[in-house]
Amino acid sequence: MAKATGIGGVFFRARDPEALKAWYATHLGVDSAPVWMQQAGPTVFAPFAEDTDYFAADKSFMINFRVDDLDAMIARLQQAGIAVETRAEWDAHPEVGRFARIHDPEGNPVELWQPASR
Repeated sequence: MAKATGIGGVFFRARDPEALKAWYATHLGVDSAPVWMQQAGPTVFAPFAEDTDYFAADKSFMINFRVDDLDAMIARLQQAGIAVETRAEWDAHPEVGRFARIHDPEGNPVELWQPASR
């Protein structure tokens, strides 16, 4: 059976696409010129209930990025003046990994995930 083999892209509207691309490249290392070659690893594809409180009700999506060192990423983002949210319940399952949340300049929620070591 033919099947999808991975995420080929994430496409969304932005007020200032060039500035947003630059923000993601600067702060998260997502360089999309011409394409971002990501590391292979786990990807979660999970539609949420319409009334979920896992992310803001006025947003229909949240991007989750795998990171290799969440503590260093948090420190770098905070040093750049970016608010980082962490919650104890997000780290309640150490077998899954650790999480933090930020918002890009256009208010889109971005989850950072350091998967558990295997």
